[in-house]
Amino acid sequence: MKFAICQELFVDWDWERQCRFIAETGYTGIEVAPFAIGDNALELSADERRRLRAIASDCGLEIIGLHWLLAKTEGLHLTTADPAVRKRTAEYLIGLTDLCADLGGSVMVFGSPQQRNLEEGVDSDQAMANAAEVFNACMPRMAERGVTLCMEPLTTKETNFCNTCADAARLIEMVDHPNIALHQDVKAMLGEETPIPELIERFKSITRHFHVNDTNLLGPGMGETDYHPIVDALLRSGYDGWVSVEVFDYSPGAEEIARQSLDYMQRILDDVRA
Repeated sequence: MKFAICQELFVDWDWERQCRFIAETGYTGIEVAPFAIGDNALELSADERRRLRAIASDCGLEIIGLHWLLAKTEGLHLTTADPAVRKRTAEYLIGLTDLCADLGGSVMVFGSPQQRNLEEGVDSDQAMANAAEVFNACMPRMAERGVTLCMEPLTTKETNFCNTCADAARLIEMVDHPNIALHQDVKAMLGEETPIPELIERFKSITRHFHVNDTNLLGPGMGETDYHPIVDALLRSGYDGWVSVEVFDYSPGAEEIARQSLDYMQRILDDVRA
C-alpha cells in the first residue's frame, strides 16, 4: 500500500519545503491541487514543470496526479446546459491532462462540487449526458498522455450531482473508455447507506484512486472512523493504487496532520496484516 498526501494542506510553504517534509515524514507520493502551485497552473512553463518534478523526485517523491481540478476557476462547469461552457471545461481539463503528465502524474480526481451542481432546468439524466460529453472530449488526450480521470462521488452536503459510487459508475459506463475510473473517498462513502467495505468490494473493478480522511474533515485516525475494516477491504480487493490523505480542516497544523495520519495508517496496515 502506497501512501501520499494532498499538498494544498501546506499553506504558504514553498514547493521544496513541502516535498522535503512530506518525504521525511514517510510518504512516497504527493498529490497536487493546481491552484496551490500557481494562480493559473496551465501557464506554468515547461521549465517550471520540469523543475517541480525534479525537486519532488530528488526528495524521493512521486507526483501522483491532480485533484480539485476546477477549484478557483471561473466560467467552467461540468453539467451546464451551455455547450460553450462545456467546451471550455473540456479544453481546460485537457490542459490539466498535459500538466499532470508533465509533472509525472497519472490520475486526475474530479471533485469540484460547485462546478458540477445541477443548474435550474437541468435534470439528473441531462446532467449525466452533459458530463459524459465533457469527459468524452478529454479521453483521446488522456489516453495519449497516460492519465486516468477518476470521478469522485461527493455527499449531498457538497453537491447534488453524483453522490454515490453507483452514480459515478453510471457516468463511467456512459463514457465507456479505459481512461476513466472511480475515485473513492472515505468521508464521502461514510454518507452512503452501504458500508464502506461493501462499496470497496462492489466497485473494485473500476476503482483507481482512494482518499483517506474522516467526517470531521481531518485525517484518518483524527476522527471516529475505524479504519481496520476499510484497510482490510482494500487489501482483499487487490487494490494496488495510491492511498492519499486529503483533509479540509487545517487547524491542527500541516505537520501534525501529516504525521498523525501516516502513523495511523501504517499502524492499521500492520494490524490488518498481522
